[in-house]
Amino acid sequence: MCETRLFLVREIHMKMSAAKVKMRGKKMRNQPSSVQYVESGTQNGGGGDEGPSSIHPSTKRQTNTHQRGGWVRGHQKDGGGYSREMPNYITAGAFARARAEEVSTMLKAVTKTTGSCHVFGALPKHMRRRAMSHNTKRLPCRLREVANRMRERSLQAGPKKKKEQAKRKSRKARRRHGNLLLEFNRRQRKNIWLETHIWHAKRFHMVKKWGYCLGNKPTYKCYRSCHRAMSSHCLLQDLSYYCCIELRGEEEELLASLSQLTGKETGPTFAAALCLSGCRQGSVVVYRAGQYPTQPLGPVTFLWRPRSQDLTNRQLWIWAHPTIKQDLLLELQKVCQCCDPVVPPVVTPAEVFPTLQLEPKPEKTSDAKQITETKRKRKCKDAIGPPAKKILGDGTRSPSTPVTWKSSSNRIVISDLTMEIVRYRLIGPQSFSVLAETMEAATEINISKPSHLWWPEQCKSESKMNLHQQQTHVFHILKGIFSTGELPSGTVLGLTVDDPRLTLPTKKVKALPCVRPAQEMDEKRRELMLQGVPELCCQSDLWEQSVRSNVADNKTSEQELNRMRNEVLVPGSRLSPTPPQGRVPILLVQQPGKQVGNEMSSWGAGWDLLLPKGWGMAFWVPLVYRGVRIGGLNMSLKHSQNKGAPHFPHDYPDCPAGVRFQEEQEAELLAKFKRRPPAKRTNYIKHGCLAPFCCPWQQLSEECELITREGEEERRGECQSTTEADTVMEEMTSYGEIAETKPLSRVVVLRNRKSLRLLSGWCRPTTSKGQKSCRVGELPPLDRSAMTVFLTAHRMTLVWVRLSVLCKGKPELHAMVCVPTAEDLNLLKKKCGSSGPQEPPHRDHFKSRVRRRKKEPKKAAESSSDNIQGKESVFSTEPNPTTSVVLNSSSSDIILGLWPDPLPSITSNCSRVTLGWVTQGDFSLSAGCGEALGFVSVTALLKTLFNQPMEHRGVLLLRNPTSLHYRFAKINIEV
Repeated sequence: MCETRLFLVREIHMKMSAAKVKMRGKKMRNQPSSVQYVESGTQNGGGGDEGPSSIHPSTKRQTNTHQRGGWVRGHQKDGGGYSREMPNYITAGAFARARAEEVSTMLKAVTKTTGSCHVFGALPKHMRRRAMSHNTKRLPCRLREVANRMRERSLQAGPKKKKEQAKRKSRKARRRHGNLLLEFNRRQRKNIWLETHIWHAKRFHMVKKWGYCLGNKPTYKCYRSCHRAMSSHCLLQDLSYYCCIELRGEEEELLASLSQLTGKETGPTFAAALCLSGCRQGSVVVYRAGQYPTQPLGPVTFLWRPRSQDLTNRQLWIWAHPTIKQDLLLELQKVCQCCDPVVPPVVTPAEVFPTLQLEPKPEKTSDAKQITETKRKRKCKDAIGPPAKKILGDGTRSPSTPVTWKSSSNRIVISDLTMEIVRYRLIGPQSFSVLAETMEAATEINISKPSHLWWPEQCKSESKMNLHQQQTHVFHILKGIFSTGELPSGTVLGLTVDDPRLTLPTKKVKALPCVRPAQEMDEKRRELMLQGVPELCCQSDLWEQSVRSNVADNKTSEQELNRMRNEVLVPGSRLSPTPPQGRVPILLVQQPGKQVGNEMSSWGAGWDLLLPKGWGMAFWVPLVYRGVRIGGLNMSLKHSQNKGAPHFPHDYPDCPAGVRFQEEQEAELLAKFKRRPPAKRTNYIKHGCLAPFCCPWQQLSEECELITREGEEERRGECQSTTEADTVMEEMTSYGEIAETKPLSRVVVLRNRKSLRLLSGWCRPTTSKGQKSCRVGELPPLDRSAMTVFLTAHRMTLVWVRLSVLCKGKPELHAMVCVPTAEDLNLLKKKCGSSGPQEPPHRDHFKSRVRRRKKEPKKAAESSSDNIQGKESVFSTEPNPTTSVVLNSSSSDIILGLWPDPLPSITSNCSRVTLGWVTQGDFSLSAGCGEALGFVSVTALLKTLFNQPMEHRGVLLLRNPTSLHYRFAKINIEV
């Protein structure tokens, strides 16, 4: 009988559909663990381990290799893998326990209602009606009493609160001002947004860099138009991400502390006379305290507040790149002894919104509740809590984070003014014309009553109004200057202007220079061009923290301006009257253009506009409406490239920020290289390029220093002869010798101006195309003694150079700067338009070995486990000095087409000796030829110049990483 039951169950289950299998699984989910369908090859002896299978294992049937457990659909061989024989005997106790659990499970399933807990589940499906839930009399008599009790319990419990599901709001609701502001504030907690972020996000490709969201490049093609704007009109950039650090204290104490961070050999420092007066903005490279000329931090610009009778202490602003802000702050705190942080006051909600806290909360009524449920739009008076407020400044900083540090010994105070001042840069000859059409000098206000605004109080002082009139007069004189580069570099002008939104035109217009032929204005203009702005006119109320806060808090709203535009009779005319809070203090700082070399002088000059926070968009849109072009981070790089100046942090390999940038750039380029299919990748080993994604400056300096040292020993006759075996061993291990040794010292970039002038004269500087020689002063000749003295003072040093291609060709990033051979110079002498020699193709020693390495694991897997020694012999290969290190590492670390670490000798890897690499390279629209900027080793450069003939002195070779073609180029060291 037991066999018959199992056979029937098997036949029924084999005919069940997939849906029935699922339904049966739901019904059998409460089955006890002891009641289960056993797999093939086992006997159900009543559950547990006491079955007959454990007593007589010989009765088990041998299962197939492809056995399947549980119920199997369809016909299976050997009866589906289940046993057909009856057991010889069973254990009574275990069998009875199993049957008892089956009976209890069956009774539990019958008494418990499945699915819903209502009484309707007890009815068959054909008797269930939806109306029974409303009227219990429709139920059978035997179920009415139970249904009434359940209904009474549900009424006593009250309405069941359903879990509110998170429902995404409609786009219209999400785009409301309040919701949008909350969303923007939330997104600013991680990365800082500039005040022009929304404007840029609609028109630029945004990138997250240095803790900011910045515009990299526009979404439309504008490379040539931006270059034309820098050359003939104006290009606008937002540089508010630069960090401002304020120092206050006595002048002597400040200068004594800051002198530890600079070197006089690099140029004017913080103590320069013109900069110290407040009439000029200065720039300097900052080093760690007492570590000059090593361990630089990076370049900074600084501005002193002009002296005044009312001020006893001096005030200094230092502008730095965000990558060096923390290092610079630590060094300033160290040299100024400002270790005591000033804890900012805790701002309570009652102080931020005092009026909202005084109003009592209205009681919720049924009518109000009904209104809020029916109407989606909620009024401000119905809102709970204070309204959202736009984040101005650094939204990632905690309110308890100190931003001010003071010293108890010298009374110096350091303040972090990051994002407290908006900074715009206008590049181009017509930059001041754009500013003159955008801004107007502030008008006076005659109010006898005291006011909480700053400008009415300023108008009560006669001396301040006289100063304002003088600044306005200088501002009008500067309108007649044709080009921005005609003024002294770093000129500063303070001014108070009206809200530029009051004179916003209806459509975009192009600002043009206003040249006045008046003789009196010409004389004053000539005086400004020679002497600059007077020291008295460099004053500005932007230096005062109280004025900046007052201007930011009392800004005229856009709603009020739109109301004024609606009431004006002639559209596009000036809005009047000017609101009392519509006066803004600003600072105008002239930015010098190209200051090195003898060609394209003052190219890229412009003005920097400094504003208090909160007024960014109020000035940005009027400037855009004057026909300027907008540039991003990529145009800043191109601006530096056309000026021939190093760009931070790209071109500062001796700074911590420059090292981090090089590592990030290498990882990014390597990831881009790996994304391409292996067949489409450039094989840099065959091109003879050791480092296509980075520049190993340390290894280059060490190799050049080692070569120079060996040459000196040979000349002195102190070089000892080595045996043949030692020579062979040295050749086998020479490629990894320098890379494996510890660095002797850090790489240093030469910034000594006197040494740079000497080196520039030896290179015979020319124009961009290397055709016209420039005048140089009397210099000592480049002989062996002069070279020895120079190298003794500047060992392990790199120098910044500009390379101009003599013929066709466009240099690329990380292009190699090499030394031409005598045959190459003869080729250039015979044919002036020669494009250059060719590099013979190199052999990739790793390609075949990597493929062999990939096949070896397959052969090893196929071999038997007994042949372990044979498997080890497969991996052993002949020793090769080029690939011995690679074979010891795993094949996953080797990338086809790239040299693995450690790199071989850099200088002697190619047929031409390598001097350095290019960090910026492109076709220059200003020079009309390919130009490259980069670094070369001072040691190798001097040796090359010494060995070259006079007519070809300074001629080098350039080769891109993806090419075998060398291009002739002329080196220029511009000072």
